[in-house]
Amino acid sequence: MAEHGYDAGRLNLPFVGISTFGKRPYEPDWARLDADVAILGAPFDAGTQWRAGARFGPRGVREASTLFSFGHAGAYDHEDDVTYLPGDVNIVDIGDADIIHTDTEASHANIERGVRAILSAGALPVVIGGDHSVNIPCIRAYEGQADFHVLQIDAHLDFVDVRHGVRHGHGNPMRRAAERENVTGLTQVGIRNVSSTAREGYEDARAMGSAIISVRQAREMGTRGVLAQVPTGARLYVTIDIDAFCPSIAPGTGTPSHGGFLYYEVLELLQAAAERHEIVGIDLVEVAPDYDPTGSTSILAAQILLNFLGFIFHARSQL
Repeated sequence: MAEHGYDAGRLNLPFVGISTFGKRPYEPDWARLDADVAILGAPFDAGTQWRAGARFGPRGVREASTLFSFGHAGAYDHEDDVTYLPGDVNIVDIGDADIIHTDTEASHANIERGVRAILSAGALPVVIGGDHSVNIPCIRAYEGQADFHVLQIDAHLDFVDVRHGVRHGHGNPMRRAAERENVTGLTQVGIRNVSSTAREGYEDARAMGSAIISVRQAREMGTRGVLAQVPTGARLYVTIDIDAFCPSIAPGTGTPSHGGFLYYEVLELLQAAAERHEIVGIDLVEVAPDYDPTGSTSILAAQILLNFLGFIFHARSQL
């Protein structure tokens, strides 16, 4: 049978095949990882205080990411005149951490094990949640690693200490991060409106080294002003809650909050962060696909992650 198209072999269009992230290779053996980037799903949402559904976030984001997987050798950006994620950037999908229903601690331990495996392989961990509590085992996996700063992009502060005995829910992760010895501080951007954290939580966050910036303040400060809150030369872990975005473009989340960021505001912040800092880890959380029948929220999440990875590895190539 004659071949059609420009390339030999299968065309492998986005809607064909099994949905790994960006249609990248699947590596189920965590002891054999050999990659620049490893994608780990963390489909856990038992830390949620209102609408559940983020357990389906990894599947939704993976499926959406196939939209950007036409098989070309990288992604050319005509504005930057750069081809991002060329063929020599090796991205693999290692599947999901095993989640045990009703058992937060065991599920979190399995997520931590996945991130540790990625770090042991010298790859960049990218974790797709899941609710924001999955950040707790992600940060815990960096025990023994060099110091780093956390950049949080989120509508909510997530700095609750303990609420009715709960320490590891999706309202606690930034408090737990601030307690880690190798976390030097936090820059919390997008925080707005009625929050899950009471006033004393804000006071505690500032006392523990946080800079708290609302959407309106971030717009007034600009990208440079926001990143001025991050210590020069700091290694950076970036945690992105999809509810940082306005629900007009990201309705598929459990706790939407109006007045959020638009796409380019976050994209430009991430690009500047990648240019100025070593990015040591990423998680993107709280995508709940069932609340968005259009699929736009999952597409936004996939697009943000792929662009951010492009910025990171382009910046590394310039060193």
